[in-house]
Amino acid sequence: MTTDQSAAGGPQPTGASGAQSDAGRTRAEQPAPGGAGSGSDAGARDAGGRTTAGRGTSDQAAAGRPAADKSATDKGAAGAAGTGGSAPGSTTDGSPEPGSQAGSGETAEGKRTGGKSTDDRGTSDKTTDGSGASDKTTGGSSASDKTADGSGAAGKNAGGSSASGKTTGGSGTSGKLTDGSDADGKAGTGGSDPDSTTDGKGEPGKTTDGKTGDGKTGDGKDGDADPWAAFAPAPEPVPTRVRRIGRAVGRGLIHEWTLATVGSLVLAVLLTWPTLRYPRHTLPQDYWDPSLQAWQMAWSGHILRTEPAQLWHANTFFPESWSFAFSDTLLGYAPAGMLGIGPEAAILRYNIIFVLAHALATLGAYALARQLGAGRIGSAVAGVSYAYAPWLLAQAGHLHVVSNGGIPLALAMLARGHGYSLRHGYRPERRRVGWVYAGWSVAAWQLSLGFGIGLPFAYFLGGTVLVAAVTWFLRRWVIRPEKRPFGRRLFQADVVGGALFAAVGLLMALPYFKVAELHPQAERTIGDISIFSPPAVGFLTAPAESRVWGSLHEGARATLPWHPEMTLLPGYVLYALAIGGLFFSVWKLRHRLLLLAGVVVTMVLAMGTRFFDGTFTYVPLFEHLPGWNGLRTPGRLMLWTTLLLGLLAAGAVSAFAARVREISAERIPSWPSPGLRLATLVPLLLVILEGLNTTPHPVVPPQPAAMRTVDGPLLVLPSNQSLDQPVMLWSTSRFQDVVNGGSGFTPRQLDEVRRVSVAFPDQTSVDYLRTLGVRNVLLMRDQVAGTPWEITIDAPVDGLDITREEIGQVVVFRL
Repeated sequence: MTTDQSAAGGPQPTGASGAQSDAGRTRAEQPAPGGAGSGSDAGARDAGGRTTAGRGTSDQAAAGRPAADKSATDKGAAGAAGTGGSAPGSTTDGSPEPGSQAGSGETAEGKRTGGKSTDDRGTSDKTTDGSGASDKTTGGSSASDKTADGSGAAGKNAGGSSASGKTTGGSGTSGKLTDGSDADGKAGTGGSDPDSTTDGKGEPGKTTDGKTGDGKTGDGKDGDADPWAAFAPAPEPVPTRVRRIGRAVGRGLIHEWTLATVGSLVLAVLLTWPTLRYPRHTLPQDYWDPSLQAWQMAWSGHILRTEPAQLWHANTFFPESWSFAFSDTLLGYAPAGMLGIGPEAAILRYNIIFVLAHALATLGAYALARQLGAGRIGSAVAGVSYAYAPWLLAQAGHLHVVSNGGIPLALAMLARGHGYSLRHGYRPERRRVGWVYAGWSVAAWQLSLGFGIGLPFAYFLGGTVLVAAVTWFLRRWVIRPEKRPFGRRLFQADVVGGALFAAVGLLMALPYFKVAELHPQAERTIGDISIFSPPAVGFLTAPAESRVWGSLHEGARATLPWHPEMTLLPGYVLYALAIGGLFFSVWKLRHRLLLLAGVVVTMVLAMGTRFFDGTFTYVPLFEHLPGWNGLRTPGRLMLWTTLLLGLLAAGAVSAFAARVREISAERIPSWPSPGLRLATLVPLLLVILEGLNTTPHPVVPPQPAAMRTVDGPLLVLPSNQSLDQPVMLWSTSRFQDVVNGGSGFTPRQLDEVRRVSVAFPDQTSVDYLRTLGVRNVLLMRDQVAGTPWEITIDAPVDGLDITREEIGQVVVFRL
């Protein structure tokens, strides 16, 4: 027999005894009961030291591990199988010998009696079970040279794989396969010798069944197919790029957040209807404050596109400066204000934003409840109750109050970024820095919409940061010290995001400080707060716009001094669900108590000076917190009460839904009945029902043609708080300077203009207006009934050095 090559390519010495018995037939090999020791076969031996059914290994375990680079020697005490720890003698059951280890390069069945193995298998140069040689993992164990049953040597895999990774029908030797496989690893069926088949009949290079070494029959035809191939599973087809894109889109369409977003939009359209029925001509609730806010969005978009430095010096309240800061600005909607020109575009923009604001509020509260650990239905209850609480129906004309969705959405993002939830607490492995940046950005955007609801939000975030800082200090130095309990990257994100939020707040606040300096009368007093402070009965009274409770609470509303800001019912269904959430909830008891405490505190603050004169509640905030004295309506703090009640309700509904799932799992089959499925939706349906409205949608007075042609500065008469707001909207065609304006307060100069202009046209009023720089005065015929101008509108202007021109229903006086 010739020498073989090791897996490393070097020559291997031939074995001392390589005779095969019984025409080279081998027994069925069985794996050893345990792994073989280093350098030994796992084969079992009989009492005479002969092997019975072992497999050859080399420096690896017998169960299919490769042999060493050296061939096995004939015998040696160190070459006995070693997993069982047998003595160098023999075993009768084929198990490893206890206490022994095979020497390097020796096979367990290499130890023989009379130079032959008891099962007539190959010795040192040949393995007894058909295992492949050196360093390659095989289907069986590997030997150093040829195998007696057609296993491959020199780096070939005996389990049907060649050294190059090709699958073979059997294994070969010395670069050739003894069962008919060629040296490249192609499939064959028989033959163990390089030059002949195992039965001595085949010609060199051919298999015993007449097939050539490349797997073909002698006549060149392919061999017979596997009869079991028909029963094999069909391979899964590889999807095309179009199909993969389609699947990705499909998964996105049915994703929870896609459904939540679409559901919020659909619900917003339905529950604010008919806002989008005539979106270019009507406004929700009334056309006074909505006209002002439609102008605000239009102005910010226009001026940022044309002359950003003049943002705070608006075209209204001429000749006042900083007039854009006379009320909340909705500056965050400026990108929308860049689309379209004129009053109709402004009205359309307002109505679309109005609907989207409700959708964002629903989605934001849903996201917050989900992040804190509530179920889907419970989170939906929190979202709907937050966006469509009955008390908010009275605020339909205040877009800066309705636009509150950034509050819960920012809190949800920040909680997600910090890996925090109510149900699971702080989980560092779930921290996501990107969500922290997103949360602070949304919070800054929310603040840019106005300080009316943004200022309490800013103080809430400030308090949260303070609590987090104290917690960090305690965990870093006092309680169970940790090197970085929140992580450096997370800390950096909070610093950067918090700085962004603070910068936006500061830049927004500077113009208001300037206005407070120029107009001291704009500051609120405790007396102003008392006028708008609601009594406790307001928390049980719904506004007139509530379809369910409006007419029933008419008598209760009559007892309230200013019912638009004092009807603060968040919903009786929400009250009931929140109370239930105190006793049956997915939240822990301490969290329920904290939510309850938050509800009580915010309700007390919402009462302003009605709760023991606010001496220990609202008044300290008013006197000591910067900017708090600019808030005139404490009742709007009910927004936080509603959010906290919604979270309590979400805990109760989530626990109820979980109980329904448990009951359904006990059924056979485990599927909820229609009644159970409907029961989980009842709280959501009731909350939606309580949010139905009867909000009016009046038609906005059309823009006079003169507003599209007459230059400014101009004054439109009659002038008062209500009439001036539509004038601001009309000015969006050209944004010419106008004296008119409406806001949270009236500048003294505008008061003086209105007082002097009562006698217009006369010499005093003309001279005064010329002093201010006014060039044109527009007197509207359809508005003068019952006013002094009803007589003077047609009075002669001779001697006043002015001209009069009629454009439609407007008389234009040119000064």
